[in-house]
Amino acid sequence: MEINRSILETIKYALTQTKVVLLTGPRQVGKSYIMQNFLNGFQYITFDTENDLLLAKQDKNLFFTDKNYPLIIDEAQYVPEIFIKIKEIVDKSSTKGQIILTGSQSYELMDNATDSLAGRISILELLPLSMREIFNINDNNPFIPNDIYIKNKNTHKYKDLWFYIHRGFFPELYDDKNRNTEWFYNDYIRTYLERDLTKIINVKDQITFRNFLISIAVRSGQIIIYEDIAKDLQISSVTVKNWVSILAATGLIRIVHSYQNNYLNRVIKAPKIYMLDTGLMCYLSGWKTKESAENGASNGAIFETFIYNEIAKSFVNARKNLNDIYYYRDKEKNEIDFIIEDDNNIYAIEVKKSATINEHWADEFKILNKIKNKKIIKKIVICQVDKIYNISNDTIAMPLNYI
Repeated sequence: MEINRSILETIKYALTQTKVVLLTGPRQVGKSYIMQNFLNGFQYITFDTENDLLLAKQDKNLFFTDKNYPLIIDEAQYVPEIFIKIKEIVDKSSTKGQIILTGSQSYELMDNATDSLAGRISILELLPLSMREIFNINDNNPFIPNDIYIKNKNTHKYKDLWFYIHRGFFPELYDDKNRNTEWFYNDYIRTYLERDLTKIINVKDQITFRNFLISIAVRSGQIIIYEDIAKDLQISSVTVKNWVSILAATGLIRIVHSYQNNYLNRVIKAPKIYMLDTGLMCYLSGWKTKESAENGASNGAIFETFIYNEIAKSFVNARKNLNDIYYYRDKEKNEIDFIIEDDNNIYAIEVKKSATINEHWADEFKILNKIKNKKIIKKIVICQVDKIYNISNDTIAMPLNYI
């Protein structure tokens, strides 16, 4: 099943803006596939090939001697030493789009890219498939639900939604419809532990670390309290904070910060976390079927994680800053799942798994009336309704296929 990736438009535009483009992202999201199948006219090299890898490490000058440009270098994180040489090469010409690099996210990769190629590089991120991509919806607009966005939205009814939520959104699961998801995620976690994380941190007890991943999965959509996880796993909170930061840096989780404003008091400042993928979340949390995921005790958190990730994919594919997405909670237990801030405008979003509208949903946004220095554009409840409904004079229920 060939699926067009929304980020292709953004990659092609970035190639007209800077000399080097870096496409990063977690493992198995399709970076190499895009490089090999959708970008014509580039010489392609991958450091998954032993000969090229050894040559680049041993003699950078010789490695680049016979290369044609424009050039794709896949899995660049394996040879961070080449970034200085790339700077030397691209500085010899004013041509844009000379080199595309790909690499799985890591501290070292990002540090080398930003330090060595400052002013010469556009850094893009690829995430797992979106529902837009799976259903072949040609829309690369970030989810900023103003009147124009809503009017022009090309909506599509998503049948069997929880099949997709439970299966997850890694491309390999859609290349092969017979791929066993439990086997896929087991292999993914083992590879992730063996190839990536053990190179970054000294994991002496992989059972404890796997239990840590489970602890994160069952807390997706929640405010993270490091001390609680540390107590459960009998490790230090310092270790938990370190491991959480590494999961975030490598793309396995997202950290969403609290929304703060001078007019809002007693705001809880701790961040929330979301797993990269609901299929991975279900696997780690032990929800083995779509029915158990949909009807189990964590269904609300799974659904909220799904909605967050769909919004995040729309942002990342259009290269819009994910730090514009916040959540709100205060010590009086007022809570709003997501607040999107765009050009001094606010879009407040609640997520409900229900398909039955409740007029009291509008009450959850009243705390925003205190804000005087921003404009509240929309108050939205994303839920499983079939069309947009008015809940109150300033709040609407929106189908999830508007994301």
